[in-house]
Amino acid sequence: MNFKFFKIIIYFLFAVLVLSMVYCGDSKDKKVVSDDLPISLYLNHNDTAHYVGMSQCKLCHQEIYNSFLQTGMGKSFEPASKNKSAAKIDKHAVIYDKFSDFSYLPFWLKDSMKIMEFRLKGKDTIFKRIENVDYIIGSGQHTNSHLSNTNGYLHQMPMTYYTQKGKWDLPPGFENGHNTRFSRKIGLECMSCHNSFPNFIKGSENKFIDVPDGINCERCHGPGSIHVQQRASGVKIDTSKYIDYSIVNPGKLPIDLQFDVCQRCHLQGNTVLKEGKSFFDFKPGMKLSDYMTVFLPRYNNADEQFIMASHADRLKKSKCFINSYKANDDSNLLHPYKNSLTCVTCHNPHVSVKSMKNETFNKACNNCHSGINKTVCSDKKHNKIEDNDNCVGCHMPKSGAVDIPHVTVHDHFIRKPVNKKEIVKLKEFIGLYAVNEKTPSDAIKGKAYLQQFDKFEYNPLFLDSAKKYLSDKSIMDVKSNFESLVHLYFIEQNFIKILYFVNQLGKENLLSVVLVNKSWDNANAWTLYRIGDAYSNTGNIKDAYSFYLMANKLAPFNPEFKNKLGTSLMAQNKVQEAIVIFLSILEDNPKFLQALNNLGYANLLIGKSAESELFYKKALSLDPDYEPLLMNVVGFYIYKKRYLDAKSLLMNLLKKNPANQQAKRILEQLKKN
Repeated sequence: MNFKFFKIIIYFLFAVLVLSMVYCGDSKDKKVVSDDLPISLYLNHNDTAHYVGMSQCKLCHQEIYNSFLQTGMGKSFEPASKNKSAAKIDKHAVIYDKFSDFSYLPFWLKDSMKIMEFRLKGKDTIFKRIENVDYIIGSGQHTNSHLSNTNGYLHQMPMTYYTQKGKWDLPPGFENGHNTRFSRKIGLECMSCHNSFPNFIKGSENKFIDVPDGINCERCHGPGSIHVQQRASGVKIDTSKYIDYSIVNPGKLPIDLQFDVCQRCHLQGNTVLKEGKSFFDFKPGMKLSDYMTVFLPRYNNADEQFIMASHADRLKKSKCFINSYKANDDSNLLHPYKNSLTCVTCHNPHVSVKSMKNETFNKACNNCHSGINKTVCSDKKHNKIEDNDNCVGCHMPKSGAVDIPHVTVHDHFIRKPVNKKEIVKLKEFIGLYAVNEKTPSDAIKGKAYLQQFDKFEYNPLFLDSAKKYLSDKSIMDVKSNFESLVHLYFIEQNFIKILYFVNQLGKENLLSVVLVNKSWDNANAWTLYRIGDAYSNTGNIKDAYSFYLMANKLAPFNPEFKNKLGTSLMAQNKVQEAIVIFLSILEDNPKFLQALNNLGYANLLIGKSAESELFYKKALSLDPDYEPLLMNVVGFYIYKKRYLDAKSLLMNLLKKNPANQQAKRILEQLKKN
């Protein structure tokens, strides 16, 4: 027998023996392993382990359960109710968005929370839309934001309550002309940090069967089924001496892996999933960079600026962390964090930070900064007395986050107070930095720059950087980077370049071999959709239909894909078939505006003007400013010989968008007649 193979067999048998000693037999005779087993032996990393919910945890951990429910994580997400809402609703609750000319008012109708969007002309209300608030997201320590649920499709609503300032305003990202009203998708990435894992429908962007009520125990401890089974069968482990490998205790993880538990969500940024991975896959105790890489932009002269959930990134920049980590990087300790600085040095995840006093945090600081030969605070005594010896107030000052208005949070970059006069310098972008991985691949970097452009800032420099990392010099390069290259040139609307890559790999090969995988992020489906658009925009409707059809097959709950499938049928004069597609969209998502608009147009084409008008009215009740809809309604008015209505609508449209050349031409033609 091969000696190397023989060694492997012996090692495997030994491992089985050790596990059987730990987890089998009567608990009275139980032997346990020491803490030097590899982290991979956590049994709840196995695919057979499942989540059991907090109600199961509280049976043995009632006190921790009660305490945790008062934390920000415990209060992160709930159905909308007066008890959950931190908001004040009075005459000051109305907000006005000058860019969209919409106003918003929250109100309660019995026990249901509503948000009304309206538009005034003088004192007259010329538009009104009322939507139900189904969920409130946010603990209320900083904000309450609001979500609507339309047959499982979740969207963020255009009002947020900022509790620290006690004021209503547009949500982060809705400001300065970017108000998406009721259409911002809340997908798996958002939900998987602001809540426990939801029951998400694969093949959608934002459709859920159901969602939990708040972050629960298993987000930090991993699936609990095996742990519960062992306790129910009498298996006991002395956790004061040993690690219980049926469940993850983050306090017993090596420092890097403990950080990964926290920075899974407290490292908000530009997250690029690894090939074949999803936001469901990472479990506490695993290495985060095996599943995703999180990028943040780095700037010269911008040390004072940070985003809300950047706690892990900011702490890692601190000398306190760097020095303690170098000195205490010992993964063989039962509690590695106790001799180092990690998140749980100062924060007990089971206890609300609101209930913790300055002494708690000062004690953590003084563990290193006191006694003989230790660095002590050099501030003047009277200053320290005035601040009640509050280390955090001076060395982790409160500041506004650059991504969320009306909010102040402690900066976790621990350092000496900064001279404010030195802060006012020109900010200069350096590049994207992978916070949780030292050497990400070029492919990952390329995706990061594409996502930075797509999700955060429309800066062409990001596309230039993406091109640097996404080579297309050879056929092998194109194969390796195909989906990212399609994404890149889709953003640039360079459809000829996309089709050049398609021809290199072959249409049939793409449709039958390469782009055939369903996934949580719908990666293949999006590539198919973008290729379909490339064909459509270059006049090849037949091939566009083929790619839209496959995209819809992989992601049947993405109404955008299905809508494009319908429009490609319309372009082939298959109007009745298109109507069936558009109606199926509304059956699943009755507020999908584009389908309503297309049904209005399709019904007019086949002479059903009454049905057409009904669909247009429904669409206008959702969005009175959607230009493709307004142009279709103009066509309807002309069809019905309502020329004055057509002129009036065109003039209003041109007031908002004077650059609409088609509207100008039609208006001029109407004036001549």
